[in-house]
Amino acid sequence: MKYTQRRNSFSRFVPILLVIVITVVAVAAVIAIGRALFGKNDSGQTADQNVNVGQVALLSTDAGSAVRLTVRGPIVANENFRSYSITISPESREMTTYEGYLDKPIAEKKLDNNSKAYTELVYALDKRKMMEGTPLTEQQNDLRGICASGKIYKFETLKDNSVVKSLWTSDCSGSKGSAQANVNEILDMFLKQIPDGKKMAAGIGLSQEEALFKL
Repeated sequence: MKYTQRRNSFSRFVPILLVIVITVVAVAAVIAIGRALFGKNDSGQTADQNVNVGQVALLSTDAGSAVRLTVRGPIVANENFRSYSITISPESREMTTYEGYLDKPIAEKKLDNNSKAYTELVYALDKRKMMEGTPLTEQQNDLRGICASGKIYKFETLKDNSVVKSLWTSDCSGSKGSAQANVNEILDMFLKQIPDGKKMAAGIGLSQEEALFKL
């Protein structure tokens, strides 16, 4: 009789035990799947954060890709203010010099280009760290009034005429900006893409003969 009672008690306990085991296994499986999914997402987000979008754009030779250098002169009267830009893409090379703060063109030179030449240029610019920089706040990236007595240099990568990444530096020691590249090296690479490019820059008083980092 006692044996029968113990057996009945055990029989009632078996389903409960099975339910507990199944529940534990299910919970463990859900946790494992969640960790796997969120772990992958976290890794993906970390990897995305570490990607230098400017460098990726710089090394792209797809249609619509381009690099641009802009040089702004000292802040003076509108009639005397000068600047220039050089834009290079796989299809073209263009340099324009400007008068005044509204960018009135003074001289312009347009030339054809090809993918092979563009590839060599952008890889050379990458080796010179054109798109390596220090992150700045929006306020720190406001170039209005920066380095009034010297020149500002802006390096940009473009995709379909839109800026992908922009870095800048200047002649002034107190306004070194976000760019880490050697300015003279980057300028030299861009100006050599335009025959008479250095002459055009010198013609508006923005040659690179003066020492960087004025006080």
